[in-house]
Amino acid sequence: METNKPQQKKKKWFLALGITLLLSTLLVFLTVFTSFNPSWRFYHQTNVKNPVPSFVESKLRVSSGNSKDSVPRLAYLISGSRGDGESLKRTLKALYHPRNQYAVHLDLEASAEERLVLASFLRNEPLFKGFGNVRMVVKANLVTYRGPTMVSNTLHAAAILLRDGGDWDWFINLSASDYPLVTQDDLLHTLSAIPRNLNFIEHTSDIGWKEYQRAKPVIIDPGLYSLRKSDVFWMSEQRRVPTAYRLFTGSAWMMLSRPFVEFCLWGWDNLPRVVLMYYANFLSSPEGYFHTVICNAPEFQNTTVNHDLHFISWDNPPKQHPHFLTNDDYQRMVDSNAPFARKFGRNEPVLEKIDSELLGRNVDGFVPGGWFNHQGNVNMTVPHQIIANTTELRPGPGAERLKRLINGLLSAEDFYAKQCA
Repeated sequence: METNKPQQKKKKWFLALGITLLLSTLLVFLTVFTSFNPSWRFYHQTNVKNPVPSFVESKLRVSSGNSKDSVPRLAYLISGSRGDGESLKRTLKALYHPRNQYAVHLDLEASAEERLVLASFLRNEPLFKGFGNVRMVVKANLVTYRGPTMVSNTLHAAAILLRDGGDWDWFINLSASDYPLVTQDDLLHTLSAIPRNLNFIEHTSDIGWKEYQRAKPVIIDPGLYSLRKSDVFWMSEQRRVPTAYRLFTGSAWMMLSRPFVEFCLWGWDNLPRVVLMYYANFLSSPEGYFHTVICNAPEFQNTTVNHDLHFISWDNPPKQHPHFLTNDDYQRMVDSNAPFARKFGRNEPVLEKIDSELLGRNVDGFVPGGWFNHQGNVNMTVPHQIIANTTELRPGPGAERLKRLINGLLSAEDFYAKQCA
């Protein structure tokens, strides 16, 4: 019996060796096959979409990406201050579409009563309740004009929309003094035909006089620590222009792609945080923060379209504020082909002209579109039960105007030369 034990051990050893050799051969075969089979490699590569970056904190996650529908979805921030409650309501109704998401912010300078009236309107409007796509930024921020609190407020709203707004494709920041020049059906129809990674952000690295008046001075925004609004104040010392990254400047109004917004918020590269800390002491930081981040991030540099999608009337040379738009500017607004315009005074008569001639909207109503039946008075509060397919769009003349603008921008000979130049 003792003589059989060495033979049994030898058999087990040979069996284990054979299994190991067999597995090794299979692994070598698979490696060689996949290395020289380009069709398999192409299939594998094309199915790895939006790879999730590695985070230090395991709880952090990025979204699955843009919406998968043929018709895009937009996420709006509409912000205002004291006395802007009624203007915010009007702008929101002119921009409303069930496919979109909306964050409305009335800053802490507004009275508690004004904020409660706006909150009640947003909470009780049947259409908003039915779709659940309009929300008020309940924990309001104190936003200082020309200060970095405007940037922090924009990032705050974008974070809320990322958390609560589902899949959307572009983020658009507007104020109560902005107003649309096209319907949402016009806008969504036109955007359906372009890549969803594009960022419409007017920008330049030629900062000129801003180097001495904005980049080198150091300012403190009281909105970062105070409950009362006041102007920024200046430090006596100045600083040098950064050498770790290039500064860019441009318009404070933009349409940003979801991937870029996620990059700014999640910050898997440290650039968004470093630049944000620098711009905390920068005058008029909304005109530089996002521009500097996008043009110093290699993965986003080539996604920029150098336009802010606005008609704005400036002095030449520009002053701190643009002109208030009136009926005298109406035709120039239309001829600009831009989807938005600013700056409008409260209850400015030209808004009624825009409503009737460009948007087809009556006083206190919603803008007609393919998303609800046109039986009866389409400008009344629309019951949620009669809503039609939200992907049905009925573009009008505004879509043709906007298409001319977008096509002109994307087909321009200097399109690539204007990217982060």
